[in-house]
Amino acid sequence: MDLILFWEKSILKKVGIVYKGGNTIRSFFRLKGFFQEHKRYYALGIAALLLVNSAQLVIPKLMGNFTNLIAEGHVARKELFVFLGLFIGLSLIIAGFRYIWRINVMGSARKMEYTLRNMLFAHLQTLSTEFFNRHKTGDLMAHATNDIRAVRMALGPGIVFSIDALFLTSIIILMMVRTISPKLTLAALLPLPIMVGIGIGFGRIIHGRFRQVQEAFASMSDRCQENFAGIRVVKGFAQEKAEVERFREVNELNVEKNMHLVRIWGLFHPLIGYLAALSFIIVLGYGSILVLEGSITIGDFVAFNSYLGMLTWPVMAIGWVMNMIQRGKASMDRLNDIFNQHSEIKDQADALVTTISGELEFKDLSFAYPGADKPVLKKINAKIEAGQVIGILGRTGSGKTTLLNLLLRLYDVEQGMLLIDGKDIKEIPVEVLRESIGYVPQDSFLFSSTIRENIDFAATNCSQERIEEYAKIAQVYDNIIEFPQKFETVVGERGVTLSGGQKQRLAIARALIKDPRILILDDSLSAVDTQTEEAILRNFRRVFPGRTVILVAHRISTLQGADQILVIEEGQITQRGTHEELVGAEGLYRELYQKQLLEEEIEGVS
Repeated sequence: MDLILFWEKSILKKVGIVYKGGNTIRSFFRLKGFFQEHKRYYALGIAALLLVNSAQLVIPKLMGNFTNLIAEGHVARKELFVFLGLFIGLSLIIAGFRYIWRINVMGSARKMEYTLRNMLFAHLQTLSTEFFNRHKTGDLMAHATNDIRAVRMALGPGIVFSIDALFLTSIIILMMVRTISPKLTLAALLPLPIMVGIGIGFGRIIHGRFRQVQEAFASMSDRCQENFAGIRVVKGFAQEKAEVERFREVNELNVEKNMHLVRIWGLFHPLIGYLAALSFIIVLGYGSILVLEGSITIGDFVAFNSYLGMLTWPVMAIGWVMNMIQRGKASMDRLNDIFNQHSEIKDQADALVTTISGELEFKDLSFAYPGADKPVLKKINAKIEAGQVIGILGRTGSGKTTLLNLLLRLYDVEQGMLLIDGKDIKEIPVEVLRESIGYVPQDSFLFSSTIRENIDFAATNCSQERIEEYAKIAQVYDNIIEFPQKFETVVGERGVTLSGGQKQRLAIARALIKDPRILILDDSLSAVDTQTEEAILRNFRRVFPGRTVILVAHRISTLQGADQILVIEEGQITQRGTHEELVGAEGLYRELYQKQLLEEEIEGVS
C-alpha cells in the first residue's frame, strides 16, 4: 500500500484530488493487498517512466545547442553525426524504457482488473437471496464491466498521467528557469494557474456526472438482459414494438447522461488548448524581444519553445488525471457499496455439526419477508421423523415455497422455531445443511452447458455410468439418448431447448446425484404425466430408503403415498394426516381430490 499512499500524498494532492468528506485513497483502500503484492512492478514501471521523461528533457537542450552551432557556422560533418547519434540513441532508450513502464504499470492495472472482478464475483456468491431480490441483474453486470474498467483506467493510465503531471511540469519549469530565462518562463506560465484551476474544477463536476452515466448504463443493461431472457414471452404477446420503445427510452437516458458528461469534458479541451496557445503567443512575442536584445540566443529560444510544447501535455494531463481518477473513484465507490453488503445468513461460532440424519421439527414457526407488513407463515407446528415422506398441499401463495426456503436457510427465523435432528438450524453450518439437502425448485433452472454438466452440477465427479443411473431414476434417460450428442448435448440458456418436463426431470437427477439426506421437490413433477410421475416416485422409495422426502404439489396423485400430508392455507396448517384420513374429512384436501377425480373422468370420456 506504500505505493498508493505515495500516489495520494505526492501526486493527487498536487492536482487537488482531495475532498472535505475524506480522501480519494479511501475509495481504493480495498485493493491494499493487491498493491502490496505488485508494488515492485509498479515501482519498476514508475522508475522506467521517470527515465523516459528525463531522456525526453535532454532532447530540447540538444536541439538548442545544435541550433546555436548552425547559427554560428561551426557545424562540421563530425559534429553533425555526433548529434544525430545522440538523437538516435536517446530515441532508442526512450522506446526501450517506454516498453518497460507500459508492461509493468499498464500490465499491473490489467492484473488488478482481473483480481477485482474475481473479488466481486466471489463476494456476490456469499450474499443472500434477499440482496438479489433488491438488485437488478443489469446493474450488477454494469458493476462487473464498466465500473471495474474505470477503476483499471484510474490505476493504470491515471498513475502514469499523475506522474507526468508532477514530474514533467516541475522539471520542465526548472529547466526553463535555470538554463534559459527566468523572465521568459514567468511570462510563459501566466496562464498556468488558470489551467490548473480549470482542471480541478472540471474534475469535481466529472465525478458526479460519471456516476450518473454508470447508473444509466446499468438500466440499459438490465433492460437488454430482461428482454432477451423473456424473448419468447415478448413474441408470444406480439410486444416487439412496445419493447423497442421501452429500450429506446432507457437508451435515450443513457445518451442524455453521456452527453451531460461529454459537454463538460468537451469544454475542457478547447479551454486548455486556448490557454496553451496563449502561452505560445506570449513566448513568441516576448522571446523574440529577448533574442533581439541578446538576452538569449536563437538556440535558447528554440529550446524554450520545445520545452513549452512539452509542458502542454503534463498540464493537460492534469485534466486527464482528474477525469480518470474521478471516474475510477465514482466506480470504486459503487463497487464498495456492493462489497460492504453482507449476508444475513451466517454460521454461528458453535456451528460444528458435520452430518444430518433428516429429522425436522417446526415449533410455532412464524415468518415475514423483510419489509413486509404481514407474516407469510403463522404458528407452524409439525414434526417429521427421519426417513418419512411428507406431502405439502396448498393453494398458490399459501406459503409452501417459503417454508422450503427456510429449510434451506435462504432466510433466517427466530431461535428455536426450526430444528433439525433436535438442534436449532442456526447451529448447523450452512454448507453442511445445503450439501445434505437435494432441492428441486419450481423453476427448474438449467445452465447453458452440457446435460452431463447440469446433472453433475454439485461437482460429485461421478462416472458416466453413475450419471446415467441417476438419469434413469429421474426417468429422463430415454429422452437424453435421443439427442444427437446424448449427454454431451448443450442445452440453451436456462435450458430453453428442452421441454418443461425434461427440465424438471434433469433438475431431479441433479438433486439426487448428491445422495442427500433430505430431498425437497417443490411442485417439480407438475410438467410430467402421471405415469412418469408414478415411476419417479417408485424409484425414490426403491433407491433412497430411509431418506426424508418433502413433496410439495397441487396434484393429489403426487401426495397420496406420503406418510403424512400437511395442508397449508394462508400460512397456517389447517389439516394433517394420511391420504385416506384427509379424503374422509371435510376440507381443502377432499375438495381438490374430488375436483381432480372429476377432471380425470372428463379426460377419460374425451
